[in-house]
Amino acid sequence: QLQLVESGGGLVQPGGSLRLACAASGVTLDHYAVGWFRQAPGKEREGVSCISHSGGSTSYAAAVNGRFTISRDNAKNTVYLQMNSLKPEDTAIYFCAAVWGMATLKSNFYDYWGQGTQVTVSS
Repeated sequence: QLQLVESGGGLVQPGGSLRLACAASGVTLDHYAVGWFRQAPGKEREGVSCISHSGGSTSYAAAVNGRFTISRDNAKNTVYLQMNSLKPEDTAIYFCAAVWGMATLKSNFYDYWGQGTQVTVSS
């Protein structure tokens, strides 16, 4: 059974950076596409970024394009989300998810989810 654990969240000032990690256990991640999603209080979960199983294809939501970078290290069974130029509106719980299939920003396609990590952007 694939299990995912997110880490790297925290409190950061506007303009700052964080790197989130999504570590997999139980199964090797290299056959799975992985997505990052976020949910702010009172809002629906939204797709942030996704990466194909090989890492050769990535996608980003318009709100984060140019500021966030997704990457993966299959040898470490981990996917990362580098977040730069953070804004208060990036404040949310960030989740990673995995699917045996194509990478997509649509959350309903994903089968495995982590518990989330809180990111707060505030001065």
